[in-house]
Amino acid sequence: MNSPPGTDRVGHLLDGVACKFFPSPNCDDRPENVEPDTVVIHAISLPPGEYGGDGIIDLFLNRIQASAHPYYASICHLRVSSHFLIRRDGEILQFVPVARRAWHAGDSKFKGKNAVNDFSIGIELEGMENSSFESVQYESLAVLTRLLMNTYPAITLDRIVGHSDVAAGRKTDPGPYFDWHRFREKLGIV
Repeated sequence: MNSPPGTDRVGHLLDGVACKFFPSPNCDDRPENVEPDTVVIHAISLPPGEYGGDGIIDLFLNRIQASAHPYYASICHLRVSSHFLIRRDGEILQFVPVARRAWHAGDSKFKGKNAVNDFSIGIELEGMENSSFESVQYESLAVLTRLLMNTYPAITLDRIVGHSDVAAGRKTDPGPYFDWHRFREKLGIV
């Protein structure tokens, strides 16, 4: 299988983005002849409201320990992942090759199609729905999103959405403090 332009030969690192790769087992192949055409932006912090620890990494790698924090007992059974995580300091981590399906959107629908994981790339921002994101996170998100749009031309501005847009009534992230206008300005598309 040939990797799309902008990726290395195993399809997990985009040219121009320095990131650490932590291979998550929580992924599988996309349906045949399906390429990403949508980006879903999420927000996450583990433990909730705390930043900078390994909780998110541990969750995506199935290493989270129920005894490490009271909240973890309710999520340690989950098998979830995202393609990318952008830390509060702007660092980009990757968990799933973009050519593969990450398990990030769950029960979801967008533009009349179910199973959004099939055709999307998930980007988690380290943060909470009830607080602002850092300037450097918007910078990293814009750089990463531009590279994804260049690699997958079907990803257009109207196909960059929040988790709340594809799982309405079930999810609310990235939340009201995510500044869509600021993000579009950083992308150069207003």
